[in-house]
Amino acid sequence: MRSPHATLGRLVAGGVDMAAAIGRSGLTALKREGDGASPRGRLRIVGGFYRPDRFRVRPRSGVPLLPLRPDDGWCDDATDRNYNRPVRRPYPKSHEAMWRDDHAYDVVLVLDFNLRPRIRGGGSAIFFHLARADFGPTAGCLALSRADMLKLLPRLSTRTSIVFG
Repeated sequence: MRSPHATLGRLVAGGVDMAAAIGRSGLTALKREGDGASPRGRLRIVGGFYRPDRFRVRPRSGVPLLPLRPDDGWCDDATDRNYNRPVRRPYPKSHEAMWRDDHAYDVVLVLDFNLRPRIRGGGSAIFFHLARADFGPTAGCLALSRADMLKLLPRLSTRTSIVFG
């Protein structure tokens, strides 16, 4: 039985130490689509999004943040040509809605996992996003509280790497 603490972590960098949530299956060196694990290794931040209806002004950030739209999605169908890419909804293949009711993607950064080259079935959408209030596990992403994310965002850039493990 997996320890309930296997999905709780810490983000430690540049003098900050923050509670974080990771994937429901903990960490893995062999990531697969749908396994619920966070990939071990170093991932660079490549960009991000924010919900303009939940922020009066764009959050201060060293990472370029694009406004999300209600029809934004992310393809997680390994057989589709847009696997692990943003798509517009409705979309005929399996995808995740980026415009969510639960606030997780009010601010969401995209990490460079399985982007170039893409390995079909190798896992998609490792995001750095907002945690649930109970810091429950993610589907493989990294999550912080809203307050901690907003404190950290101005210190991040597309040169920033996140190390899992």
